[in-house]
Amino acid sequence: MDYKDIFSEHGPLARAIPGYAYRPEQAAMAKAVGAALALGEPLIVEAGTGTGKTFAYLVPALLSGRSVIISTGTRTLQDQLFHRDVPMLARAIGMPVKIALLKGRSNYLCRHHLEQLPQQRALFGTAKGSSRHLAKILRWSATTKSGDLAELADIPENSPVWPLVTSTRENCLGQECPQISSCHVYDARRAAQAAQIVVVNHHLLLADLALKDEGFGDLLPGVEAVILDEAHQVPDIAAQFFGLTWSSRQVQLVARDAAVELLKAQAGGSSINTLLQDLEARIAALYRDVPPKSGRIDWERLPDSFFDALTDLQNCLQEVGHHLEALGSGPGTAMCARRARQLAANLATLRGLEEHAGLRWADGGTLGLQLHFTPFEIAERLRAYVEARPCAWIFTSATLALGDDFTHFASRIGLCDARSFRIDSPFDYRDQARVYLPLNMPEPQDPGYTQCFIDACAPLLAASGGRAFLLFTSYRGLNEGLQALTKRFATPPFPVLVQGQAPRDALLKQFRALGNAVLLGTGSFWEGVDVKGDALCIVAIDKLPFASPDDPLLKARLEGIRRRGGNPFFDYQVPQAVLALKQGVGRLIRDADDFGVIVIGDPRLRTKGYGRIFLDSLPPSPVITDPAQGAQFLISRLAGLRQN
Repeated sequence: MDYKDIFSEHGPLARAIPGYAYRPEQAAMAKAVGAALALGEPLIVEAGTGTGKTFAYLVPALLSGRSVIISTGTRTLQDQLFHRDVPMLARAIGMPVKIALLKGRSNYLCRHHLEQLPQQRALFGTAKGSSRHLAKILRWSATTKSGDLAELADIPENSPVWPLVTSTRENCLGQECPQISSCHVYDARRAAQAAQIVVVNHHLLLADLALKDEGFGDLLPGVEAVILDEAHQVPDIAAQFFGLTWSSRQVQLVARDAAVELLKAQAGGSSINTLLQDLEARIAALYRDVPPKSGRIDWERLPDSFFDALTDLQNCLQEVGHHLEALGSGPGTAMCARRARQLAANLATLRGLEEHAGLRWADGGTLGLQLHFTPFEIAERLRAYVEARPCAWIFTSATLALGDDFTHFASRIGLCDARSFRIDSPFDYRDQARVYLPLNMPEPQDPGYTQCFIDACAPLLAASGGRAFLLFTSYRGLNEGLQALTKRFATPPFPVLVQGQAPRDALLKQFRALGNAVLLGTGSFWEGVDVKGDALCIVAIDKLPFASPDDPLLKARLEGIRRRGGNPFFDYQVPQAVLALKQGVGRLIRDADDFGVIVIGDPRLRTKGYGRIFLDSLPPSPVITDPAQGAQFLISRLAGLRQN
């Protein structure tokens, strides 16, 4: 099929979509995706910023007539595809389509748990300020058709009410639920099974692959294609599902739910009540060695007393399971029995793992204790899951390749023999942007580094009057950057926004509205952020984004590479940092009329041999080392806007 006709200046998209512009890169990607769909083959596509990759995979998916799962990295993109992009394109090309939106259980109202609220509140009360949120949920529950919690946008994501009115994989009663006929998750699954296009997210898709019980049946039988957007996130998310996590919070929740079920059934007795109380005592014994907020402790550093306490807790969980099962007081109690036994089994699994299998550690967090295991390798397991479902698997993102080389990403997902295709951005980076590499910067570990970084950015900030993202690789760097900015500009001539002051989306909305703000952010602002126009003219990155060497997931991957005889730094750390840098740099030019300066403060770009790999990954913009050149570029472009 010649997609040029569809994407042309006079095609159906141009007639239906205001402001549409033909991009040959978009048509080229659509052709590659269409071929992969027709052949049922895997394809890896890097599409540079501005390609319009969303339309480039949606159009061939719609025209193929095949049943397709589209998986995204964020719920924001998931909602955009379902509510806007797919319906709009289907109308434009005259291809009516049945589409379904599917999220994980925790995104839907659980009517069974809502019904149990009186017992929950009688036993445990509710957190301060929750009554107003619960009242709003109760009113909404009477009218909602989808049960999607996204409809309640004015209730904060961290509200303590959500666990009270949603279910999890552990506590869902499934077909035994008395509310199964009005279950929103079941309805969403049923709609998905009847749809041609199903929009999910990576967490749900990978849970379905690895666990096969995230919902009421496997998503994938009968599906003829899976398209994964924002695919650079897939390996890290997959590692979560191929590992194992156990938490004291899970134990506390099963004890709470068991108490509610026993109260509702007017069952129980002194034996089971004593056992439920014992669970709390066993958890308290664990906290003596790994108290809340104590941070991460490697498995081999945990004391013998901790493992003795784990044994006691494991035995207690098994006893709770047996007693609840023996009571036979309904499906809710039976589910709690299964959960208690499963938690005991997971503890046994964690303790019995061989050292060569992966990395284990304990984490004393704000909500208690977590025990983790992550395997050294996931590529072969991911490959096996893909090969077990023979259909077209298409992975796409703006950051998958190092230059033209896809080896790093392809090896992480176990598809080294997959066809790959790279499409350059249609933007004119030589005209639209400059890359500023400040001279005489100290080494990144120098105590005065961040102040020097802010001083290097200052002439550009003065020239642009703000309009900047200052992106840091750590929270410590962000805090030092705020102090340095305050020191450099005693009274900043621009609004200053800082990550953490408000939710990310609220900060971005404020940034766009102000038009001349400077926003200081860390990881969550490096990707998935889209600010078009002259509100953003500078993206400044303090250091090369190497992952923290203390991160346990990173440790596991590096150990896996060592065991294969590879070089962890060059085989993994450098490629990952290059891709992360590409994501951060990609925040600047989001439209054909955008312009600005990319600042990278890290001197290792020039002083280290691997710096060339990073430099080669940057947009093909002129590189400057004189801040006056960058300032003049910004002044000239902003003046041109004012004249127009």
